[in-house]
Amino acid sequence: MASQGYPISGLLVLLGLLTNFITVSSSHESTSFNRTSFPKGFIFGTAAAAYQYEGAAKEDGRGPSIWDTYTHRYPERIKDGSSGDVANDQYHYYKKDVRIMKKMNLDAYRFSISWSRVLPKGKLSGGVNWEGIEYYNKLINRLLSKGIKPFVTMFHWDLPQALEDEYGGFLSPHIVDDFRDYAELLFKEFGDRVKHWITLNEPFSYSSGGYVGGSFAPGRCSTWLNLNCTGGNSGTEPYLVSHNELLAHAASVEVYKKKYQAAQKGVIGITIVSHWFVPFSDAKKDQDAALRALDFMLGWFLDPLINGDYPHSMRSLVKDRLPKFTKEQSKLVKGSFDFLGINYYTANYAAYAPQITGDKTSYTTDSSANLTTSRNGILIGAPAASSWLHVYPRGFRDLLLYIKSKYHNPLIYITENGIDEFNNATLSLKEALVDNQRIEYYDKHLRYLFRAIKDGVNVKGYFAWSLLDNFEWASGYTVRFGINYVDYENGNKRYPKHSARWFKKFLKK
Repeated sequence: MASQGYPISGLLVLLGLLTNFITVSSSHESTSFNRTSFPKGFIFGTAAAAYQYEGAAKEDGRGPSIWDTYTHRYPERIKDGSSGDVANDQYHYYKKDVRIMKKMNLDAYRFSISWSRVLPKGKLSGGVNWEGIEYYNKLINRLLSKGIKPFVTMFHWDLPQALEDEYGGFLSPHIVDDFRDYAELLFKEFGDRVKHWITLNEPFSYSSGGYVGGSFAPGRCSTWLNLNCTGGNSGTEPYLVSHNELLAHAASVEVYKKKYQAAQKGVIGITIVSHWFVPFSDAKKDQDAALRALDFMLGWFLDPLINGDYPHSMRSLVKDRLPKFTKEQSKLVKGSFDFLGINYYTANYAAYAPQITGDKTSYTTDSSANLTTSRNGILIGAPAASSWLHVYPRGFRDLLLYIKSKYHNPLIYITENGIDEFNNATLSLKEALVDNQRIEYYDKHLRYLFRAIKDGVNVKGYFAWSLLDNFEWASGYTVRFGINYVDYENGNKRYPKHSARWFKKFLKK
């Protein structure tokens, strides 16, 4: 919105990519396209998350997380009424899963640590669960013994329930100290072997899913939006939660850099998710809406991390509902990363929409941008199983070029990228392993990633989501994101889908 002083100089040039596609001719665009097409040392891996994978919810001293509480207290909010109590049972199958990674020629594995498995009460004063520490030691050591680098995410949405009960979790500034203590415990116990740390996974998804529409734990939102919510305010709480997420991240990075990095020689970052946003029309109001949509998803976190404050568009539209950084906080957050993790899955059309004011404010309408997946009855891309996911590979490159231009070309790892299919019980096992759409998805996205790297984007690695089928949050087990099939009905046996064989060939060394 130019009338509000929105800084769009230079960025509209990037949006011009949407109508002026630059063809990159390369010998790598032929059938020889594979891992050797990428720069030397480029890392390929798969990604996972503790609550979606581990199971063993009540074993070996693990305490409950908000997702344990949410799935058991409100099973009707999960599409099939399920939970992550067992998931794909990686807690017991980790050795087999590491063998699968090795067989696929993967270089790295991104996984998260269950906060409540190592600190059942959420804080050091509640005691360390050494059985939990031992599990992660065994997983890390097994990975390293097979030449697979561990990339460890500290928080992938499974907050210890004890902290939610005590002070409201990320709604309270108390979370900053407890997260910093938790992070330091991980540095102490695993930092001699873990050289890549990710503090938070998708703080956007945690705050929007849990505090805007109430579809994720802890299920909070304004009652006028959803009568089933557990309380909340969709116009204030997501901003407060995100603010505390950024402060918790920055505090843990400060501890690592001051006390551990020199000796352990690792790096630390944060994973941010963003869709790409295509202007609904050539009209300036729709182009501006697309830029605002990027600010309200990507810039919400990258602007503070790069510049020390929220985007101007958010400040002008959200006003006093958006928390303010003190000078000390701004200094702490700005530059608090060695690398950025970027998750990309899909794209939306963005059109101008008037902002809703009054007593029904919500993050959803604050951006004054209406997001859709179709234009004139035509989808932006082929649909996946999840309603929010449509295949738009070109957006991958466009997003990375946008980050390169606006945010000074930071060092990036692609920490998630993937597609799902429905869990179809009528298919035979042989039929269920045929996932040609996934192969096409990965092939096209990797080609656009290759082009972005040729255009100078500083990307050092790529992690596919996901190694295995898993518990997909509010969708439960109704969809499958795995490159490898998990037979939940028969002992969680794993079988390679066609995409696993494709990756094995693509990654052949």
